Amino acid sequence: MHPYWQPPQKPASNTAVSWLWAVVPLFTCGFGTPFVVGYAAAKKRSPLLIVATGVYALNFVVFIIAIASYENVDLWPTWLNTTTTIGLIVNWFGGLANTLIIRRGVFEPGHAWQPVQQQPVHHQPQPPQYQQQQRPMPMPPRPYPQPPPPTRVPHPPTHVPHPPRPFTQPTHPSTMGVQPRSQGPQWLGPYRVIGDLGQGGQGAVYLGVDQRGQKVAIKVLHAHIAKDKDAQARFLREVDAARRVAPFSTARVLDVNITDDLAYVVSEYVDGVSLEQLVKDKGPRTEDGLTRLALATAGALAAIHKAGIVHRDFKPSNVLIGSDGPRVIDFGIAKALDQVNATASQVMGTPAYMSPEQVGGRPVGPETDIFAWAATMVFAASGKNAFGQDTIPAILNRIINHQPDLSELPVSLRALAASCLDKNPVNRPTASDIMLRIVH
Repeated sequence: MHPYWQPPQKPASNTAVSWLWAVVPLFTCGFGTPFVVGYAAAKKRSPLLIVATGVYALNFVVFIIAIASYENVDLWPTWLNTTTTIGLIVNWFGGLANTLIIRRGVFEPGHAWQPVQQQPVHHQPQPPQYQQQQRPMPMPPRPYPQPPPPTRVPHPPTHVPHPPRPFTQPTHPSTMGVQPRSQGPQWLGPYRVIGDLGQGGQGAVYLGVDQRGQKVAIKVLHAHIAKDKDAQARFLREVDAARRVAPFSTARVLDVNITDDLAYVVSEYVDGVSLEQLVKDKGPRTEDGLTRLALATAGALAAIHKAGIVHRDFKPSNVLIGSDGPRVIDFGIAKALDQVNATASQVMGTPAYMSPEQVGGRPVGPETDIFAWAATMVFAASGKNAFGQDTIPAILNRIINHQPDLSELPVSLRALAASCLDKNPVNRPTASDIMLRIVH
């Protein structure tokens, strides 16, 4: 195993992360239970946990279907009300008990996997130390031949440039996390890692330098593609399509690499903050700034859709505000992961910016990105999520059955945003239509 990829023997953050993972069912009212238990099932390869994940997911699906079928909870028949109530209780309290029981086995070393063996430390021989406590018995002097003068060995140069070291046999990135530079990877293929950009749901993101000295963003993916050659081929096709997207208003995909142990995507590094962080730090955008943002991001989506790509996870954190304007990132990666994910039926996206068809598990297309684009514009104009920011079930219910408050948007964008947030994807405009309506 390559020494640069060895995680520490017992990470200090394991306990905190495991407890945070274990209480997800409690704070999500049970709706996060299928995801956390599914994660444990994938980690431990446990048939019992797979069955439990299916039960929790079934309860979640029954609740979603019930909400979608009736406009008011009071109209639910008795049998449906009883079934959903029992299902939610099982997901809520049963899921909490389940995660608390299996927490140690999933996260702590020695339970779910064997800890990394420490590399043996080879100590340099030390010169003998003279002991003052014991005096040797005096010996009669003996003539010793004089040793030859020491041969002078020229010292090596103080600085020898080392060629880039390709990684060999890295551990799976999901076990690595974001680490200080002294512990994290120093090289990812031909790219030298110089910093950590963050950790997300798809993987760890590093700041790297290519062979020409240009900065790049390297996303090491938590993808289930290490052992499936067909899945790797599908993944490469999707990322290759993303590389053909016109570069204006997007962060270009520069490179992709897949081995038996590692998958990473290299993209253009945008030196800027995300729209989400910008709004949190400096407040909502003004009308002129919002109009420029809307036009640039709609143009980026038009280019992405023209290449046959659906973003699937358009949101404020995936819009970076660089020195030359907004850039859209992570396009196509969600679909690429969905193509190869061992649990491909799971919902891809962020709940507050999902479309009704995503919530309902129906096929998605460019119209899904249009819905998320309008929700992102509402956030940029108000600093609040279009469908609220309380519990996930309440947000999903509003996405399916309610219209958001668009009063914070400028008058020039309200009608356009309302058409983009139509519950029926057929009624939404295209990204090109959005650009035309903004400039006219």
